[in-house]
Amino acid sequence: MQFNTKYIAGLGFALVMGLSSCDKDFETINVNPNSPETVSSSLLLPTIIRNTTNEIAGAAWGIGNVVVQQTAKIQFTNEDRYNWGPAGNPYNNFYNSLRDLNNVIRISSEAGQNNYVGIAKVMRAHMFAFMTDAYGELPYSEATQAKEAINYPKFDTQEEIYSGILAELQEANDLLGSSYESVEGDILFEGDVLRWKKFANSLRLRILMRLSDRQDPSAAMQAILNNPAQTPIFISNEEQAALQYLQDVPNQHPLYTTRSGSFDEYRLSEKMEGVLKDLNDPRLFAYAQPTNDSGAGIIGEVDDYQGVPNGLADEEALQYSPAGDPAKGGSNFISRVGLLWSCSACTSLANPTGYQAILMSYAELQFVLAEARERGYISTGSAEEYYRNGIQASIDYYKERYEAIGLSQISEKLVVDESYFAQADVAYTGTATEKLAKIGTQKWLALFFNGLEGWYDWRRTDYPKILPGPAAYINTVPVRYMYPSSVQSLNGENYKAAIARQGADNLTTRVWWDVD
Repeated sequence: MQFNTKYIAGLGFALVMGLSSCDKDFETINVNPNSPETVSSSLLLPTIIRNTTNEIAGAAWGIGNVVVQQTAKIQFTNEDRYNWGPAGNPYNNFYNSLRDLNNVIRISSEAGQNNYVGIAKVMRAHMFAFMTDAYGELPYSEATQAKEAINYPKFDTQEEIYSGILAELQEANDLLGSSYESVEGDILFEGDVLRWKKFANSLRLRILMRLSDRQDPSAAMQAILNNPAQTPIFISNEEQAALQYLQDVPNQHPLYTTRSGSFDEYRLSEKMEGVLKDLNDPRLFAYAQPTNDSGAGIIGEVDDYQGVPNGLADEEALQYSPAGDPAKGGSNFISRVGLLWSCSACTSLANPTGYQAILMSYAELQFVLAEARERGYISTGSAEEYYRNGIQASIDYYKERYEAIGLSQISEKLVVDESYFAQADVAYTGTATEKLAKIGTQKWLALFFNGLEGWYDWRRTDYPKILPGPAAYINTVPVRYMYPSSVQSLNGENYKAAIARQGADNLTTRVWWDVD
């Protein structure tokens, strides 16, 4: 049998060329257009914002309000008695989201989209600040770098972490507005780049105050205030960082779908009740509901609102009587948390959009500035004006929220005049120590349902005075979270190095900035 060698040679050439052609186009031909390998920043942002903000909102409900005695528990009182174990969140939730934020920064940097990069850096700084205030030392400089073969990241000191956070917020401020892409997927500020800049710089002021017992914040704070065109901050409630929830899942506020029994575990605390009543403060009507026993309905008289002491054992909490009469004890005699936060199974007056998850409020910023001015850290403005602005902003905010959900009976109560500010315990008079105590107490009132910020700030200022309840497991209020158990098992050597520097991994070990 004879072969046509020219034919075979030609066939071989065609085969080689065909294989070369297939190889050249292989990656293009084999990409599934319905399953992209790279997700755009606009698609990543909503989930990151929602997940991390809901984590912060949940922390306010479960621990934040309770530990600073704004609310108290009447069932399953372990949180109120400081029987806290290793805390898996926000640690696990935030590190998962940080991986996605790294992708936003990488994708957007390659595309020259500085606005997205700036937003991601603000979010990353805020998340690390939240975590380090909870735990102390953390994986930071080597965090979320498994792709670079760093599987066991070292823990950085809190001083190093905060240095990085402040630098990143400054960098974010400079990036935001330096490119021209419109921002999609921003469920916090709806793509408003200027509001992200204001959030970044307002956060810087919060953090500088947090570190003020360790580092003099004066120059850095004043530099921000001296240049509002380049480093703007919040100037109204409308600009603050608050996530607006929507009517439909998954965008309803998290407490709306809570079981009524779970919702009812948390009630107005005796501490909050006492402060509000002593100051004739209308936020009593916003933060709590009249007791069932009062029969008042949506709104009542001052005496229709009753709190329960913090830190009672389960049986004593469930049977507590504000009147001291066992026949008038139990849940019907204790006020639930206000209708703004209520669950749909609890009342027909609940609304899925009333509550906003606050990451940082304008009221908080005003109290930061009031304290900074009183302590001489800044020379801009008047401490009294900042202080009064903070009180007014907090009350106005809740008035607007109750108006937004059609509960005018409550919103009409949320008004103050000069008689409120003239009260001895409110008026901006007295020694510097007395003024700082007033700032601290009003800030505590305004930080209701603001994540763990009330706890973080109380640890720094000790305002107001808070004492453990009678059935507490430890004789002092906790000052940090314990690391998750997974950290010990998966990153043990670096965990041991961290606690060797920081102190024992327990609830009473102070973080670096928390100077006794």
